[in-house]
Formats: sequence, structure tokens, C-alpha cells
Amino acid sequence: MPTLNVNGRVLSHDAEPETPLLWVLREQLGLTGTKYGCGVAQCGACTVHIDGVAMRSCVRPVSTIGSDDKITTIEGLAGPQGQVHPLQAAWVELDVPQCGFCQSGMLMAAAALLKANARPSESEIRDSITNICRCGTYNRVQAAIQLVAKR
Repeated sequence: MPTLNVNGRVLSHDAEPETPLLWVLREQLGLTGTKYGCGVAQCGACTVHIDGVAMRSCVRPVSTIGSDDKITTIEGLAGPQGQVHPLQAAWVELDVPQCGFCQSGMLMAAAALLKANARPSESEIRDSITNICRCGTYNRVQAAIQLVAKR
């Protein structure tokens, strides 16, 4: 049975090779924090990290993920239970979400950005965070990313 390294745990699945990673995470592994939005890698609701790089999981076949690849979902962003990632704290502090649907993908994209660039400019944030928020919380997302970058 194939396995995936998700949030530091090796988990088995029995998905067909062409099944998108999103559906394996949600339906077989029970990690429902990663959301389905568009199915064509445009909206970013399905963003996860693969080896620290933000990826859209709705179009990534599970067969393209190696057993050594490390997948991080929103459930694993903060690390061990009880911890809060600095971005999650900033999201709460600045009341970023409205409906919240896109926020797990936004957080994952923001975390990858800050890992690659600890002090991004406003234009770098706008260029990097291409996730769609139907509620229009972009200004608050940017403010939260900048708040974490300053800390």
C-alpha cells in the first residue's frame, strides 16, 4: 500500500495513482482543513506545502509525490499540538477571515512566502499570494503577513 509523509507521520492510502492529492488528504486521511475550491489550481484553497514549497493539491496526482517528500497541511502548520503558528496568531489578532473558506490556503501560501523571504515587501506579498478570497480580505492578509515579518 502506498504511503505519504504528512505532517510528520507516514500514512497509508489506497488511492488510484491519478487521484489528486487533495482528495487523498481529505477523503482517505481525514485532513479536511485543506479545501476544494476550483479544481484547476486557480483559487488556492487547496494549498499545501510539499518539501516547504506551496503547491495546489487539487491538480497534483498522488503518484507524483515520493515517499521522501514531506507534505504539510494546515493541520500540521503549527507543529506539535497546542502550538500556534505566528501567522495563525496574526490572523486572529487582525481579524483576517470573514467566511474563512480560503484561509487555510492563504495561511499555507503566506507561510511558504515567509519561509523563503522573511521580510517581503508589499509588492512581493501581492505577487506571491495569488489565492482568491471571495470576501476580499486581501488588505488584512497583507497586514498579517507584514506583522509577522516585523516580529
